[in-house]
Amino acid sequence: MKQSEKKIALITGAGSGIGLSATKALVASGFLVIMTGRNQQKLEQAAAGFAPGQTCVLTVDVTDPQSVTALFSQVEQTFGRLDVLFNNAGNNVKELPIEDQPVEDWLTVINTNLTGTYLCTQAAVRLMKQQRPMGGRIINNGSVSAQSPRPHSSPYTASKHAITGLTKCTALDGRKYNIACGQIDVGNASTDMGNKALAGRIQADGEIAPEPVIPVERVGEAVAFMASQPEGTNILTLTLMASAMPLVGRG
Repeated sequence: MKQSEKKIALITGAGSGIGLSATKALVASGFLVIMTGRNQQKLEQAAAGFAPGQTCVLTVDVTDPQSVTALFSQVEQTFGRLDVLFNNAGNNVKELPIEDQPVEDWLTVINTNLTGTYLCTQAAVRLMKQQRPMGGRIINNGSVSAQSPRPHSSPYTASKHAITGLTKCTALDGRKYNIACGQIDVGNASTDMGNKALAGRIQADGEIAPEPVIPVERVGEAVAFMASQPEGTNILTLTLMASAMPLVGRG
């Protein structure tokens, strides 16, 4: 398959964890994946595991509007189009009661998880509207925290609840441009962040208890499944978690 014949996907936070897993699954599905993040060296090390022509590495700071604009301009100039955007970049801070949480922590999480997703979505929609054929697909990394909070997680939970609203607005506003938008809400996956659940996470009653974790590969496969839906079909929300995870009834 020639490079020009491949669909083009862009993943933020692609250097490790869910982003890298999604890259592997999308490459296996025939996509050329643009791997983005802030750390060029980390991205290049991750991309070294793929054959030439399967991935492309570009740096971006999703919290910086100029950086995001430059990224999507480069995508347009290099590839001429974008078929899938996976808004995956995110971070978290130390879990603290809301009255003790520094406002700097709040801003750090909101700027990356929410504003970063907004900026990339905005740029992707602009490109997808004018490309021919018009349209594309945007997938947002939510979290089960978009549905139910953990104790002492106000910045992260607020950011992920807001992602749900942004997903729905993008799905609504994108209809006339053939732009679909969906959200994947992931429970504990085997990443540096998700594996903390194995040692125990605070529960609603204040107790610390271990929680089950799913292989991160399952998440990448789910993202590729969402990305590979035929035109006119959208998975608006998909929740992926260990069957024994305390989400149903959590709280």
